[in-house]
Parts: sequence; C-alpha cells; structure tokens
Amino acid sequence: MELVALVILLALVEYMFFGLKVGMARGKFDIKAPAITGHDVFDRYYRVHMNTLEQLIIFIPAILVFAYFGDPTYAAGLGAFFLVGRIMYFMSYVNDPSKRGLGFMVGWIPTALLILAGLASIVRQLIG
Repeated sequence: MELVALVILLALVEYMFFGLKVGMARGKFDIKAPAITGHDVFDRYYRVHMNTLEQLIIFIPAILVFAYFGDPTYAAGLGAFFLVGRIMYFMSYVNDPSKRGLGFMVGWIPTALLILAGLASIVRQLIG
C-alpha cells in the first residue's frame, strides 16, 4: 500500500502545482478574484486545474478500492499512468486545447480500469 499512498500524494502535489500555475496566470494576466475568466491562457490553466479536480474525485477512491480488494502494486502502476496523463493534459491544454485528447485519455483510461478492477476484485471476494 506504500506505493499507492505515494501515487495519491503525488497526484495531490500535481494538483497543487496546477493550482499554483493558475495563481501565477491570474497575476500575469491581471485576473482579479473572484473572476474565473478573462484571458484565454488564464482560462486554460484554470480549466486544467478544475478538470484535474473532477478526475481526482473519481481516481482516489478507485485506486484505494482496487489496492485494498485487489492488487496494490497494479493499482499503483495504473495510478502512475494517471499522473503522466495529467501532465500530458496540462502541457497540451495550455499550449493548444484542441490537442488535449491524448493526455486526457492517458489519465482517464487508468481510472476506468481501476474502477473495473476494483469492482471485479470485490465481486470475486463476495463470491468466493
């Protein structure tokens, strides 16, 4: 479970970094709080940060469930792909939002697999 905890903490650090980049963009483009729009590049940073939050609410329970009922090593491995996907998503979305798809999928697929593997692991334990 140590690897799973490490991946979760790295995901939170990654999320905090994205939030820092939003704050920096807010200053650079003079977007006064509480505004959440106002410059195209600021909007991109903000959307990456919010989309990552939207993904984390699914990712964290999914990795924990599969790690507990299934295999923590595989859970951590899938989680590592999630982290890489989020970095790819961040870089592509900020540069050209139309090219965000690959990064999104590299992060989304592991989460979907964690959910399916978690469900299968629970059912396997319930049955037998």
